[in-house]
Amino acid sequence: MLEGLPPNNASHMLRLDCDEKRARAIADLIVETFDPTETAAAAFELDGGPRWSVEVYFAGAPDEAQILALIETAADAQTAQAARFSTVAEEDWVESALAGLAPVRAGRILVHGAHDRCRRRANDIGVEIEAALAFGTGHHGTTLGCLKALDRIAKRRRPERILDVGTGTGVLAIASALIFHQRVACSDIDPIAVETAGANARANGAGPYVRPVVAAGLRHPSLRGRYDLIFANILAKPLRLLAPQIASAAASDAELVLSGLLARDVAGVLDAYRAQGFFLAARGDIDGWATLVLRRGGLG
Repeated sequence: MLEGLPPNNASHMLRLDCDEKRARAIADLIVETFDPTETAAAAFELDGGPRWSVEVYFAGAPDEAQILALIETAADAQTAQAARFSTVAEEDWVESALAGLAPVRAGRILVHGAHDRCRRRANDIGVEIEAALAFGTGHHGTTLGCLKALDRIAKRRRPERILDVGTGTGVLAIASALIFHQRVACSDIDPIAVETAGANARANGAGPYVRPVVAAGLRHPSLRGRYDLIFANILAKPLRLLAPQIASAAASDAELVLSGLLARDVAGVLDAYRAQGFFLAARGDIDGWATLVLRRGGLG
């Protein structure tokens, strides 16, 4: 799932400074509009506040007029005029983007870089994720929402078959494997993400449990079967389209953890999964992004 970091082989970028409300609206609209493997956006507070900045990275030369029109739609014409396009220097831009990220905690789960290993507590489930050409560091509201859901689920049950659709860096699969000591099937449509997730799993001692595969949704032989915990941290449209596949892979007592949703996306996704026999058991919202936990049956 998109974490608001540059896409693979980013060559161009846009930056503009504005207030928080406009920055978040612009980043959200761009994330929704474009393929996350080609375009990514992040909104963040500037040191000293209260100004915010939006950075958008593109895998190729963008249609500047289209991008400015989107900014005007999300904010206003004056904000669009402040946007500045440039090329990306040949440097380790992903590592630069992640260098200042602090550890992220979700209950016992701590996602951190190598420089923050000392922050682990005695009983923490530590997941070390470094800068990489894939998405999923735990800082974005979608991934953090899934990690918090995982922490709550782990307190009341021990799923034996786990699936992570759209694994990104593998953070959810790795955390699940370390908590439950179970194999976690996982996939991503992006080969670079799959390579990164596999390397992260090995680096975290979860290599025997986490072996990602390249697949569109669940269409891979190694993903066949029934699962009692399924993560799908992707985007609203693919979540709706994958509802029949995910439902067919869910065991009778399965829980689904779905994310990548803005608040306005929730109703459509819930409708798609209600049609497959699932109801809303829990919802969490972080920075405008919703994470849903669904179960079979009920009227929700």
